[in-house]
Amino acid sequence: MSRLDGEMTLMRIFIGEGDRWEGKPLYEVLVEMFRREGFAGATVLKGAMGFGAHSVTHTDKLLRLSTDMPVVIEVVEKDAKIDAVLPRLDTMLQGGMVTLEKARVIRYQGA
Repeated sequence: MSRLDGEMTLMRIFIGEGDRWEGKPLYEVLVEMFRREGFAGATVLKGAMGFGAHSVTHTDKLLRLSTDMPVVIEVVEKDAKIDAVLPRLDTMLQGGMVTLEKARVIRYQGA
């Protein structure tokens, strides 16, 4: 097994589960875009509770079941690949937030 160690950028995209792009769930469209662009991987995390810019709480509690739960898409990639998709995100995101931060990545690969 080999180990790669280096600095990359962690991009987190915060949107709602109900957000759409051309009739499809936005998180699915984004993950497919990252796959087509050759990103190493993408993960979608669905939140149990959260609120955004309008301070409306969304929760998965039975009595207050929300149809727009928080969703976070995480990707770790080189700056150039992330910079290349940012203009597309500008057109696709109607709300939400994107954060970028440096991350030390330790990747394990089989021999």
